[in-house]
Formats: sequence, C-alpha cells, structure tokens
Amino acid sequence: MPRTTRPLTEVEIRNAKPKDKAYKLTDGGGLFLEVLPTGGKSWRLRYRLAGLEKRMVFGLWPDISLKDARDRRADARKLLVNGQDPGAVKKAVEAVSIQDVETFELIAREWQDKFKPKWSPAYADKLLRRLEKDVFPYIGAKSVRDITAPELLALLRRVEARGAPDIARRLHWSCGKILRYAVGTGRAEHDVSYFIRETLSPIKVKHHASLTDPKEIGALLRAIDEYGGNPQTLYALKLASHLFLRPGELRGLEWSEVDFEAAEIRIQAHRMKMREQHIVPLSRQVLTLLREIHQLTGGGRFVFPSELTPTRCMSENTVNTALRRLGYTKEEMTGHGFRSLASTRLHELGYNSDVIERQLSHCERNGVKASYNFAQHLPERRKLMQQWGDYLNGLKTGAKVTPIRTTATTED
Repeated sequence: MPRTTRPLTEVEIRNAKPKDKAYKLTDGGGLFLEVLPTGGKSWRLRYRLAGLEKRMVFGLWPDISLKDARDRRADARKLLVNGQDPGAVKKAVEAVSIQDVETFELIAREWQDKFKPKWSPAYADKLLRRLEKDVFPYIGAKSVRDITAPELLALLRRVEARGAPDIARRLHWSCGKILRYAVGTGRAEHDVSYFIRETLSPIKVKHHASLTDPKEIGALLRAIDEYGGNPQTLYALKLASHLFLRPGELRGLEWSEVDFEAAEIRIQAHRMKMREQHIVPLSRQVLTLLREIHQLTGGGRFVFPSELTPTRCMSENTVNTALRRLGYTKEEMTGHGFRSLASTRLHELGYNSDVIERQLSHCERNGVKASYNFAQHLPERRKLMQQWGDYLNGLKTGAKVTPIRTTATTED
C-alpha cells in the first residue's frame, strides 16, 4: 500500500529500507527524504520561485535529524516570502565558509606536513619559522583565493628592507610552492608569486668565508689549541677541520653514530642534507680527539650537547662565536668554512676530485646510483682522511709538509 501524505516519524525514517531505485518519503511543505539504493537517506526540499520549480539538499539523515530538516524548511520559507532563493543563499554561505577555512596559513601547514618527510628536520623547522615570522602575520588569515601579487610583494619587500634579500628569495620560492599546491588541490585559481619573480632584488652569491693559505691554516689550528672557552666547543673546533661535515651535521653528532672499532662515523640519511647515509672514515688524530671528549659527554646522546639542555645539541652559533673570540671575522672564517678550506686545499694538492666530493657528501641525485653513494670510493676516502689529518698536523707544527699524493685509480 502506498504511504498516505502525512508528517514523517523517526520510526518510519529509521525503518525505511533501500530498494532497487531511489524513492521518497514526504513530510509536507516540499520537504522529503530520499532513500537511496545504497542505503543513504538524504533530506531535500522542493520549492517554486518565479514560477520555476527548484530543489535544494539539506544533508543526510541522521546527521540532519527530522527536527533539523523541518527547521531548515521553515528558514527556507522565510527567504521565499522575502523573494530570496534559499538554494542560492545556501551556496553563498557555503562558499564563504570554505574561503574562511582555506586560509593561506592552513594550506601552508598542510603543504609542509605533506612534504616534510622528504626534508631534514632542521630544514623543515627553519622553513616553518620563516613563514611564521614573515608571512603568516600578513597574509596567513586571508583566503588563499584572495591573495594578490602586490600583497605578497609587500611582505617580501619588508624582508628585503631589513637587509635579508636571500631570505626574501627563499620565502618567494616557498610561497610559490604553497600557492601552486593550492591551485593543484582546487583551492586557488592562480599562483600570484609568478608575477613578482622579476621584482625582487638580485642576490649576490656569497661563498662561505674560509682560509686557504697553508700558513694561515696553520696559525688557525694553533689558535684553536689555545682556545680557553668551553671544552666541548674546543673539540668541536678541532674536529671541524678534520671531518668535512656541515655545521648542523657536526653539532648534531650522536655517540650512536660513532664506531670506534670500525674507525668511522655513519650519519643516517634523515640528518643529511642530501637525505642519504654518509660515512666519515676516522683518522688516528680524530679517534684520539673523540676518545678524549667521550670522557666528557659519552654518557649522553650528543657528542656536543647544549650547555643548557643536555637533551639538545650545541647551538648553531657556538662555533662561529668561538671563531670570533679567536679574532677571526665573519669575512675571514666561519664554521661552514672548514669544508671550503678542506675542499680548496685538497683540490690544489691534486687529490682525486671524485673522492673529495664524495667525502664532502656532494652526491649524485639519480635513482639506483645514488643509493650506493654512501660507500662510494670508501677505501680511497679512508686514505684521504688519514693523509689529511697528517697534513693538518704538519701545518700546525710548522713542519715541512709533504703534499698529499694523487692517485690515478678510483676504488668503489
């Protein structure tokens, strides 16, 4: 028997079973529940405006209860009395809500969460801090659809104005990535960063300051030996000249990465800039230094723990500050400059370039070959690191230094 037209009850709604085709249970006043073959039950309203029949969807039962559906029907009738289209009003309200939710900051954080597994933790943290400092306060709360090129340029110019054009460029790159992500996921129409790429100040390429003259290197090594500050900082300075590591890799060095028996350090991929495991063979000089500092910090996680919090590693400014105390300006020597120092001298002394680059962790970035890079040229790298340690000792004592021998062959 077909159902007679009368108001619905919760029991009828709950007991309504799906059929091969969708069917309707009417409540009156244009409101009906459509029971779908999938079992879903959708509230809908049929109404007329300017002689035309229209329909709008309220949502699914039980998310929208019978009472909620009737309240929405009443609201729709009020709009109709005033000549407004309730369906159009509903769409406008939803569009505003979507824009309110899809702010630049929300999408930026979503983008970072998606891609940060590919980055080092230090890089991901630095990128987010830059956005929080220089971008979010100006456009973070704004709908990503409404951001304009002049607005983005204005915040980048603020960064340039404080003397940081390189950071402004990096922020431009990051904002472009975020906006293209928004376009690709249907939340924005354009990447407005594209239109301002030629308006930012050019960056002068700066190389990390370092010493390259053998006499100056010898003087630096002797000055380090006389350093009177924190013993951990002293050992960080000494090891920096031997290990070729980036400052973050050195200060974040963990005792679990040091193998005294194998005479090597193995840094896991997540800590490396190139996201690949890196092996550092240890010379006799380095093994001696590590055994000495092990007596100071070997009971903890880090080789160079923070003075304030042992659960964290040494501050990124510690080595540079120590170099300033030794009398070296930032134009003369930096923590990162130890890598440039080693690279320049080793190339000038004629050592195999491939071996040097591999030990500096300047890696191939292609598929299968890259996956084996961590052990590439390892026998030659062991010889290199010992010869480099001997070479530095000679420079420090002022002895006549025998140039490191070149080799015609490479070993994998």
